[in-house]
Amino acid sequence: MAKSTYLEAGRRAVMEEMQRDDAVWALGEDLGRGGVFGQYKGLQEMFGAGRIADTPISEACIMGAAVGAAMTGTRPIVEMRFSDFALCAVDELVNQAAKARFMFGGQMRVPLVVREPVGMWRSSAAQHSQSLESWYTHIPGLVVVAPATAADNLGLLKASIRCDDPVVYMEHKNLWSMEGEVPEGEHVVPLGKAAIAREGRDVTIVTWSGMRHGCITAAETLEGEGIEAEVIDLRTLWPWDRETVFASVEKTGRLLVVHEAVAVSGFGAEIAASVAEALHFRLKAPVARLGAPRIPIAYAPTMEDEARVTPDKIVAALRRTMQPEPVS
Repeated sequence: MAKSTYLEAGRRAVMEEMQRDDAVWALGEDLGRGGVFGQYKGLQEMFGAGRIADTPISEACIMGAAVGAAMTGTRPIVEMRFSDFALCAVDELVNQAAKARFMFGGQMRVPLVVREPVGMWRSSAAQHSQSLESWYTHIPGLVVVAPATAADNLGLLKASIRCDDPVVYMEHKNLWSMEGEVPEGEHVVPLGKAAIAREGRDVTIVTWSGMRHGCITAAETLEGEGIEAEVIDLRTLWPWDRETVFASVEKTGRLLVVHEAVAVSGFGAEIAASVAEALHFRLKAPVARLGAPRIPIAYAPTMEDEARVTPDKIVAALRRTMQPEPVS
């Protein structure tokens, strides 16, 4: 194992897949100078401008070109810079890429990866801070991935590039500099498989992306009170790992779903409903959700913090979930 940042792990994944497969290439704004966050640094010098391609400032143009290129046999990596900007390219992704396999009777695949940096990054304000994963989990034909660690950013990005269906790949901006241990050899993490980030017996926390780390902090806080929380990092939101989640909730009898995105219509509602429908007879407490309020994310740090899902808020939600069962 070696130490790597989350950002560098993603860069390594792109480099290794481009070395492995000549059909892999990347396109987007500012890639020649390394990308807006530096996640493509040095790759144009290594592979040339034909495979690390700079584009005009037009998300619709970028996505449309990538969809056509994927349909004709290449594997594009589409850099959208911010998930907020990708909304300009939703038609090409949702109405073309996601539906082509179905509409052509399985004769055509669209193997592309759309990298969409997500989440709150200090004072990035309402148009650069959103977590929009539930928009994409709603669309048949799309795979949705949200890595939380450096090792997973390496392994999941490699798996996504090899996938024959379009993948929306959501990297959290606040994790770029986070370091972690990463395997030195070939490392591919299967899509659709969750990770148990922390084992516990009393309550299950299901989360993904940057919230993995806040949930672990909250679980460690409650350990001092004798409460052992199990933390599950979904890693892939669609398809999500129902087997791992259900097995954990069957063990603990309690579930809290935590995500940074707005709670209203968030993907946590899908998990909560699925567990409540399947395991209602095993639950010791009502299923609970914790997400952001339905407000735009402010530039001012004090107002921005009102929208944050913090470890303290997670601890408070867990304590409510752990209240004694009502007498029937």
